[in-house]
Amino acid sequence: MSESMSIDLCSELQKRIFILDGAMGTMLQQEGLGRGECPEMFNLTHPHILEDIHSAYIEAGCDIIQTNTFGANHFKLSEYGLGDKVEEINSRAVKIARKAAGTRALVALSAGPSGKLFKPFGDVEFDELFEAFSVQFRAAEKAGADLISIETMTDIAELRVAVIAALSTTRLPVLAHLTFEPDGRTLMGTDPVNAVLMLEALGVTAVGANCSGGTTQLLPVIEQMARTTSLFISVEPNAGMPTLVGEETVFPETPAEMARHALALRDAGANIIGGCCGTTPQHIKAISETLRGLTPVSRKTAPVWAFCSRTRYLVISDEAYPAFIGERINPTARKKLAMDIRDGRMEVVVGEARRQVEAGAAMLDVNMGVPGIDEPAAMKKAVQEIQTAVDVPIAIDSTDPAAIEAALKAFVGRPLINSTTGEEKSLDRILPLAKKYGAAVLGLCLDENGIPSRAEERLAIAEKIYRRAREYGLRDQDVFIDCLVKTASAEQEQVMETLRTLQMVKSQLKLKTVLGVSNVSHGLPARDIMNSSYLAMAMACGLDLPIMNPFEERMQDVIRAAAVLMNRDSYASSYIECYKNRTTPEKKAPPVTASGGPKPPTVATDTGDPIKDAVVKGQKGQIVDLVRKALNDGQNPMDIINRHLIPGIEEVGELYDRKVYFLPQLMLSAETMKEGFEYLKPLLVKEAQVQRGTVILATVEGDVHDIGKNIVGIMLENYGYRLIDLGKDVPASQIVARAIEEKADVIGLSALMTTTMPRMKEVVELVKSRGLNTKVVIGGAVLTGDYAEKIGADGYAPDARAAVVTVNRLINR
Repeated sequence: MSESMSIDLCSELQKRIFILDGAMGTMLQQEGLGRGECPEMFNLTHPHILEDIHSAYIEAGCDIIQTNTFGANHFKLSEYGLGDKVEEINSRAVKIARKAAGTRALVALSAGPSGKLFKPFGDVEFDELFEAFSVQFRAAEKAGADLISIETMTDIAELRVAVIAALSTTRLPVLAHLTFEPDGRTLMGTDPVNAVLMLEALGVTAVGANCSGGTTQLLPVIEQMARTTSLFISVEPNAGMPTLVGEETVFPETPAEMARHALALRDAGANIIGGCCGTTPQHIKAISETLRGLTPVSRKTAPVWAFCSRTRYLVISDEAYPAFIGERINPTARKKLAMDIRDGRMEVVVGEARRQVEAGAAMLDVNMGVPGIDEPAAMKKAVQEIQTAVDVPIAIDSTDPAAIEAALKAFVGRPLINSTTGEEKSLDRILPLAKKYGAAVLGLCLDENGIPSRAEERLAIAEKIYRRAREYGLRDQDVFIDCLVKTASAEQEQVMETLRTLQMVKSQLKLKTVLGVSNVSHGLPARDIMNSSYLAMAMACGLDLPIMNPFEERMQDVIRAAAVLMNRDSYASSYIECYKNRTTPEKKAPPVTASGGPKPPTVATDTGDPIKDAVVKGQKGQIVDLVRKALNDGQNPMDIINRHLIPGIEEVGELYDRKVYFLPQLMLSAETMKEGFEYLKPLLVKEAQVQRGTVILATVEGDVHDIGKNIVGIMLENYGYRLIDLGKDVPASQIVARAIEEKADVIGLSALMTTTMPRMKEVVELVKSRGLNTKVVIGGAVLTGDYAEKIGADGYAPDARAAVVTVNRLINR
């Protein structure tokens, strides 16, 4: 094994700002990297060039240099026929950097995205990504890397897998970077706070951001991160947004400007500062000279007890509006739900998820305990399906470690494992899973002897669970305690003992508590009265997170009233909003969220149009049955499209524009519409089967990034356009020739690399020289509307939704 540099990174980061290097791609292009050539192959063919680049950055003042391995994972290298050289390329890259660095700088393996979308929105599974990243990371550690820098991730799902792979298969520190859109969220909708909560729980050394739109765009992101975590923060902005000067793509920010911005990033809380696209050793030298000798800004943030889904987080605190976990996805004594799970359909499961969230549940308990089934497979499918329907955190309710791990792999976020007991066997099986996957764990106050009758004995079990959790590396905010409710009908004297335990856990262990409140009323009449009374008592004793039935209105009344009485509903505004029009005790109040106030439309409400609602909610498995029923009721196929399917997808677009929906929901609704359209297509008369138009899509010559283009393709096709995807690295002549052949209405061009932007201009000029009426729309992370106008393109689309709107406008015009 090659020697890494010996340094206590965390200790040093507390003392001074570390300087990261700048762009590798920019430098390689200056050294002759050709169009469509694999940058990572330079590790094998031109090691001296890479050594010179690394040396230049070290001379500029870098403390950390990053290897030329951004795309050196199996998926990316396979695009060049190099899938069998992952270990060789990564190992060689580290050794080249190590030779240049010596003892002057740390060597970080640079790891970028795979180019794949995580299921259920793509076709790649957790295990495939995990293995791809693990091979890369193990090779780097063996070759002598000091740390791993994961960069330019657009999806927290993929970053989460990469981090888990790095921390599971190596002992190296991890810097985890996402790239953010102008709205402050990632491409898939995750905001900085949500990202930090997930990544901190996984155990990374530093969180951060890179690329994006330069410092101006990243500064607010870093400020949000710094307010949320005490972790170290790393940032690598571009040298501004690129512009076209003649035939050359130029990043506008000078070294002096970037140095000033670096100071602002340090003041915002960044500990590690470097550069991304367009930055050179000159930029890094200016940054280094400005920051050298400065100490990091002192940041101490309070621990946050929180759960996350992909785009939303739920904070559990004494100040936040009271939240609860919906208990209804549990097949016990529920034949219809059990049959749905046994058959693998998950339609009833998804329906329960939707209704509970609509009723105000901020989190969902998911239990697949049907005897005789493959519980891990059922749990995996349920979690995937639930995530397509609602965007809330979950509690994974199982005693089977394999089922729990299947759910942890499938869920994108930070869930609660429900549960472990105080038994050694249970602790040793469950706690490592919580640590590995960044989950919180619920500890039950029972052991091999059952549930103790005295509160002091239950507290002792809770103390044991907490102590063992800490030994496994879990934090205080990763441990929740369930003091366990016994039934008043059978053990009446034990009911108050649970509340005594709860008070002791809160006062002595300072941990958050969860309680399945409705257990208290088993075997008694008027259970809602008993449940709601006990909930009020438990909340007064400090209960943080009840598990309950969202459809019990008395329970909801207690939550709303308690929020006011405990000063967690400012000015009683949510309470007043819910009850201001109440005239009789029977009238139901609208639900509220855990953050207070009337529930926002995170789940679309029914409009009375089942087909439209199915599109809006992304009910892909139900749309065909609804369309078939409409046909049987005598509706015309074209009327179904024009009056139901299209209005549905238009409403989804409006929800996306208002940031109620994000890209995952947008894609799912588009796929749902397509399912309905494909069923109707054979029934349409020939004239009506003419599609909305033909669109050619391509990533321009020299550029091999296509994930954004692929998402646009899915959207356009699902909106009814005839789509011809030419792939990536496509010459202008080939794009235009195919457009002529197919009589295309629109050509859509994608580019992520700044050096390939001029190829878009070539396509535009070729279209005009041929006298074609075909419109050209461009998009990509490095592009702007000004650039589109400058090269004469007909439209610019910053995201998939905008691409659909722009194509619609151009064709209709």
